[in-house]
Amino acid sequence: MATIRILLGIVCFAVVGSSWGADGNRIADGDKRTVIETAKKEIGIRESAENAGLRVDQYNAHVGLKKVPWCASFVSWCFGQAGYAQPRTAWSPSLFPADRLAKNPVAGMVLGIYFEHLKRVGHCGIVEEVRNDWVYSIEGNTNLNGSREGDGVYRRMRHKRSVYCFADWLTKT
Repeated sequence: MATIRILLGIVCFAVVGSSWGADGNRIADGDKRTVIETAKKEIGIRESAENAGLRVDQYNAHVGLKKVPWCASFVSWCFGQAGYAQPRTAWSPSLFPADRLAKNPVAGMVLGIYFEHLKRVGHCGIVEEVRNDWVYSIEGNTNLNGSREGDGVYRRMRHKRSVYCFADWLTKT
């Protein structure tokens, strides 16, 4: 009798547990927090040479490249560490396909900064928090001035108007 109860308990736990976490269309909120927590742990990482360094090389290796500007590699790596298969790119414009664009940013989304001289999104980061008109983000390959050719992972505060677009990689479309 005890064996049957144990087996029934295991079956119930497996059935209930299967409805937690990821399903075919949505990733659980816990994973959104994992993306943000992963990014937070990287704050303070610095390059040892231009677009290179122990951790920077890991971000770029995640997307199959070496010594390239790494803001999008950093974003992709953070999502990968949280169990997401996508995004996986070093090219920041590819983080913003039409089917992923969002008007209202929330924590865990990706932000894109447009550069007029490039005529495209040229930098990206992960939204950590939104407070009124301000977006707090964690960005790789930036610096204290917000450059797109920076030297490390920094926490940034940007006004919503300065952000060109947001992308939702947290839900499957």
